[in-house]
Amino acid sequence: YEQKRAAMLPVLALVQEHYGYISPEAEQAVAEYFGTTPVHIHEVVTFYELFRTHPEGKHQIRFCRTLSCTLLGGVRAQKYLEEKLGIKPGETTKDGTWTLHEAECLGACEIAPMMQVDGDNYGPLDERKMDTILSSVVSRESSEKKP
Repeated sequence: YEQKRAAMLPVLALVQEHYGYISPEAEQAVAEYFGTTPVHIHEVVTFYELFRTHPEGKHQIRFCRTLSCTLLGGVRAQKYLEEKLGIKPGETTKDGTWTLHEAECLGACEIAPMMQVDGDNYGPLDERKMDTILSSVVSRESSEKKP
């Protein structure tokens, strides 16, 4: 990067990838590295929706809440998942497996209502499909752990 500060977002992404979130201590260290204030780093971290300031689940679920998804049953689908997992948007399951988020638009209106799990888009959603998606993510994870 021609200017050191231009690397701020990639550095914050690396911090989050390594630790799972960006703590106040990490903000302080990044601020020192870039020669700025921790407040400035915190403003950057809280501006971008994909940066996290607290630990979250192993798997991230993002529900689209735009008009297309809402009209095609997104609210009902999200409520089902909230009840199934026992959490509301912004919360993490007690076992640390799932964190639920609402997103303004995930750019996949053609499969509305839809959700994103760990960056992969799924839809159109119904209860059975959501159960299958969650099961497949968990089973994929357990099969990846086996030698």
